Amino acid sequence: MAAIAAILSSLPSSSSSSKFSKYQSYPSAPPPCRVVCRGGSQPPPPVTTDFQFALHDALDSSGINTTHAREARQNFMSQIKRLSSIEREISISINRRVDLAKTALYIAAEDDSLISHSSVALPVDAFVERLDDLSMGFCTNNSSALKSSPEMLLDSLEKFLYVKKGFQRSTMKSQLEPRSLYLHSVLTHRSGSAVMLALIYSEILKMLRLWSLLDFDCEIFFPHDNHGLPRGYHKQKSKESDHQHILTSLTLLEKILRNLKEAFWPFQNDHTKSLFLRAAHAADCVDTSKTFEGSGAQLASAKAAQHRLDRGVWTSVHFGDMRRALSACERLILLESDPKELRDYSVLLYHCGFYEQSLQYLKLYKEKGSSLQKQASNKLSSLEEDAVEKLMIRLDLISMEEAHQARWLNLVHANWEEDGLSDLNLYVPPKRSR
Repeated sequence: MAAIAAILSSLPSSSSSSKFSKYQSYPSAPPPCRVVCRGGSQPPPPVTTDFQFALHDALDSSGINTTHAREARQNFMSQIKRLSSIEREISISINRRVDLAKTALYIAAEDDSLISHSSVALPVDAFVERLDDLSMGFCTNNSSALKSSPEMLLDSLEKFLYVKKGFQRSTMKSQLEPRSLYLHSVLTHRSGSAVMLALIYSEILKMLRLWSLLDFDCEIFFPHDNHGLPRGYHKQKSKESDHQHILTSLTLLEKILRNLKEAFWPFQNDHTKSLFLRAAHAADCVDTSKTFEGSGAQLASAKAAQHRLDRGVWTSVHFGDMRRALSACERLILLESDPKELRDYSVLLYHCGFYEQSLQYLKLYKEKGSSLQKQASNKLSSLEEDAVEKLMIRLDLISMEEAHQARWLNLVHANWEEDGLSDLNLYVPPKRSR
């Protein structure tokens, strides 16, 4: 665009006095576009696609159209397939294989389709353009900073992002509110979680590199407190302690999805427990003699959550959203970074009444998480593994009961057919509540 061309043409021409002299051989800049480089010879590991997930099929059977949700999921998978084993450990500030912004928007597009039931998909490309406009706006208004030191450039970028444009970190109280957790909402309201602000920051850096306006090794400092903002720094001048604040591509996607999982987990009682233990407690799979008794309000909350699910109510204000909790779990499983996601998904399926699939995923967790279970030594891990064993036993019993009932029905049908009674309706007793 003309603005970028003007910035480039204004840079000094002396090769000896300026680090930007290499730009002078280009009479005009190419129009800004989003390019994901395919550098590197290592192919990405295949993403397992044979998981039999439950969410979309369950919604289809309820008469809800999941066309847009399925399309968004496929687009998400097409991006994470590019995460090679090396790329998973590469900082978001130098990531080249995966378009992290689009990946985050595909997450938002799927969830938007699940809750809005709209006939129109979330306009991902329109929000990509907003990100590009941010980068162009910075270049247009800060041409002098582009010729200065790395520290001055990063300082100007942060003033542009956090002061001029007004992006801010959501407060402690609202950090897990939906609009703080989806990229399109953060771009609209300019308030979001630390991981979303870090993603926006990295996207601007990516465009500056694409336009050859960033020629030093820049890294993003990701805050681990509840108030700090993501900030850039010159990596050559960094301290060793800064390294623990670097976000990799995989870590960023995990944080986005785990924030969603926590925000929409249907069992919001007792935040001292892990998400799994909250759901296991509601399923009576936790030995309360080994832990503190919950308050009356907490126990009532757990029972109310289960009652809503028993009645087919997937969501309730202040009490999570089973649809979005399941979708977050399914995408975390696709990342294949932590076997515990299989366990957490299993317990949600149990509460939804999908016992066969719940058992399959719990067995898969036991297979893949065996090394983790051996290392489980603290009290919380011990409680979790006890709950896993109890849930496994219950699911095995349910499976045997259903198999026995199926054999009984087949036998009765066969006997009736022999007696010429196949046209009679066979009474099937209702399943007992779990």
